[in-house]
Amino acid sequence: MSGDCDFGLIGLAVMGENLALNVESRGYKVAVYNRTTSKVDELIAGRAAGKNFVGTHTLEDFVKSVKRPRKLMMLVKAGPAVDALIETLIPLCEPGDIIIDGGNTHYVDTERRTKQVEDAGLLYVGCGVSGGEEGALKGPSLMPGGSKAAWPEVKEMFQAIAAKVGPNDDIPCCEWVGPRGAGHYVKMVHNGIEYGDMQLICEAYQLLHELGGLSNDELYDVFDDWNRGDLQSYLIEISRDIFSVKDDQGGDGHLVDKIMDVAGAKGTGKWMSQLALDLGVPSTLVTTAVFARGLSAQKDARVRASEKLEGPAAGSNAEMNAVVEKLVGDKAAFVEAVRQALYASKIVSYAQGYVQLQAASQEHDWDLDYGLCALLWRGGCIIRAKFLDRIKEAFDADPNLENLLLDKFFDEAIQNAQEAWRAVVATASIVGIPVPAFSTALNYYDGYRLARLPANLLQAQRDYFGAHTYQRLDKEGTFHTEWIQLRKEPKA
Repeated sequence: MSGDCDFGLIGLAVMGENLALNVESRGYKVAVYNRTTSKVDELIAGRAAGKNFVGTHTLEDFVKSVKRPRKLMMLVKAGPAVDALIETLIPLCEPGDIIIDGGNTHYVDTERRTKQVEDAGLLYVGCGVSGGEEGALKGPSLMPGGSKAAWPEVKEMFQAIAAKVGPNDDIPCCEWVGPRGAGHYVKMVHNGIEYGDMQLICEAYQLLHELGGLSNDELYDVFDDWNRGDLQSYLIEISRDIFSVKDDQGGDGHLVDKIMDVAGAKGTGKWMSQLALDLGVPSTLVTTAVFARGLSAQKDARVRASEKLEGPAAGSNAEMNAVVEKLVGDKAAFVEAVRQALYASKIVSYAQGYVQLQAASQEHDWDLDYGLCALLWRGGCIIRAKFLDRIKEAFDADPNLENLLLDKFFDEAIQNAQEAWRAVVATASIVGIPVPAFSTALNYYDGYRLARLPANLLQAQRDYFGAHTYQRLDKEGTFHTEWIQLRKEPKA
């Protein structure tokens, strides 16, 4: 027996509640359930009053209230709670019903759960959802993967509730990503790029504020200007807004200056870094961003260290100070140099993310469409940006593009920004302002563009102490050398 609801949602925290309201607003009847049943009653009596909702207090009633094939979405904390729900839902469902996980789930779990649910005669979707609370309500970016047979059943609804982009705002930021855990992997890379973007913006802020001497009002104007050009994005937009907000606790000045410099994290950036290591791809920017948050968390240790450790002494190197003064002396020119450094570093961040997606797709046989991934991120999500149109164009022109840095548009953008990028990183080093993300982006670019790196010495070292062998430039095969026998005898 089934009811007449088009969709069912489990988990009525803010994201779940907002997504349910979004679905209902598109003309669908929605069943809701929450383990704490008072949340159901509060929604039905409050924000859902008079709307097309059915509140349920048991999972049995919840499942029965949805028409077949049932579309049952979970928005609960990732981990054991999802497994427990699946175990409970499977015997309540019928063949062809669809269980959907919309949480921030590790893709490995989605790979496993897809098989488990399919083996039970049901269909499974692991769907990345990005856009935060506002996106859930007004239109998120959706990245569904899992059982391909589920896509025709959920496509219309998912694309109806997703953010829209394009000249007529009619292109949904939702398409089928791939099998099993592909959707959640793409969402994880989205979050990793988000880590990198945020760290880069914070480094630009520190340079402009501490070295350039810009006030919060001036920073507002700078970020507002940036948001009208190549850097136009949600993160630049909200950073601009932050610089305008005064202390809301009755104090003087701006709120941003009162916030503790300790950054939190939920783990998806760390997942991307760990998986990059497993794949052997250098996703250095997200890893640097994760470590930067870790260093920020050592607040007490940093305060103690600040009382003992010294940076470069003012005026200690006249030649280097002249370099700094040349860059920083003209405020408008300095702002533009930081903008170019931020833009170039951002290109590297996305390039690394796509290299990791390519490696994962090959490893797991997902056959990802990389231009499509850019479209999914174009609206609704945290990293939405004008910039992503160019990425889609690059992969549409060459689906097998090895690295975004090799695309004509991005190559030219890097060349145009390169002088300022290098000057900003060098200046930060001279004055002792940390710019780990700017620096690692530049180091990746320099390493990637060189045909020969010093890994020849590294491999010789490995062969010397561990007989790990090496390959030669001039001969085929694998070689090992008895280095001790052939070495020059050191002086006594």
